[in-house]
Amino acid sequence: MLIKAAVTHSKGREFKIEDVQLDGPKYDEVLVKIVSCGVCHTDAVSRDQLIPVPLPAVLGHEGSGIVEEVGKGVKGVNKGDHVVLSFSSCGRCHNCLTGKPYVCKEFNDLNFGGIMNDGTKRLSQDGNEVSTFFGQSSFATYATVNERNVVVVDKDVDLGVVGPLGCGFQTGAGTVLNGLKPQVGSSLVVFGMGSVGLTAVMGTKIAGCERILVVSGSNEKLEMAKGFGATDLINYKEVDDVVEEIKKITNGGADYTVETTAVPKIVNQAMYALKVLGTCAIVGATGDVTLNIQNALMAEGKTMKGFIEGNSIPQIFIPELIKYYKEGKFPIDKLVKKYKFEDINQAFEDSHKGLTIKPVLVMD
Repeated sequence: MLIKAAVTHSKGREFKIEDVQLDGPKYDEVLVKIVSCGVCHTDAVSRDQLIPVPLPAVLGHEGSGIVEEVGKGVKGVNKGDHVVLSFSSCGRCHNCLTGKPYVCKEFNDLNFGGIMNDGTKRLSQDGNEVSTFFGQSSFATYATVNERNVVVVDKDVDLGVVGPLGCGFQTGAGTVLNGLKPQVGSSLVVFGMGSVGLTAVMGTKIAGCERILVVSGSNEKLEMAKGFGATDLINYKEVDDVVEEIKKITNGGADYTVETTAVPKIVNQAMYALKVLGTCAIVGATGDVTLNIQNALMAEGKTMKGFIEGNSIPQIFIPELIKYYKEGKFPIDKLVKKYKFEDINQAFEDSHKGLTIKPVLVMD
């Protein structure tokens, strides 16, 4: 079928909405009419080839929509279902079979390699194949996806809000709730107040931490974090030493830190701000960092650990987050700003400038 999609033809170029041919669902696949799709930093770094996705490609990996067609072999997903689309996994490797699809052994191939689970592609343009992204390519009016990407959600929730649960929102909240699992009454610091950092704050509140510290250079975002449960606000532009400020507030150091910025200096702060035996969660796509292992890590028995997609099994965790959303404990609607699909480049620019926390493209 002929669809409209935002095609990335070459490194760093603006998105162009063009006609693209989409093949229908094969075995274990469904066709979804995309209602909305979140804009994520991972889309930007893939467009710019910091993550080398084969081009041309249709990006977008926080899609939500309505199931139009169900292929053979699909169970638990029906035509008319409202769905959120999440990351791809093979379902066959040891990690998938032991409940860890977020570290699937084929994760990079299936999410960044441009192919579907059977190794082929569903998109083409003028007879030439176009790469799929995260097994969904949701910067489009329709997507053919494997059933493992699909999470059925309640029909009474706004599909224009819940799409980012497929990646960014579940990454923030899941890093805390599924990964760190902080003890009730403990202290946790979140560095960076983007959508991942702010949903980490929400998750920390749900987890029952006593002190929730947030670090950012924006007083506006710090105040937003306060509304989500943060107890202590630190503007790094207004204090002499962020680490010492955290140690003063926490009486010696935090039990946990969550680092979302990928800035090497802040990675160090997240390590040195921990108390003895503390744990630092690395969430941002971080490059080379100079770290004194003896002083920052080993001498005090600390842990630095990476978390992918919030250590989530999407079909279990996303419905849990929607339940929290309905209860008012996970107010993700306050992070979202909706854009028309044709304004995709403006949405990316506003996100880059920090003018919008979570842009969401509305297709219709």
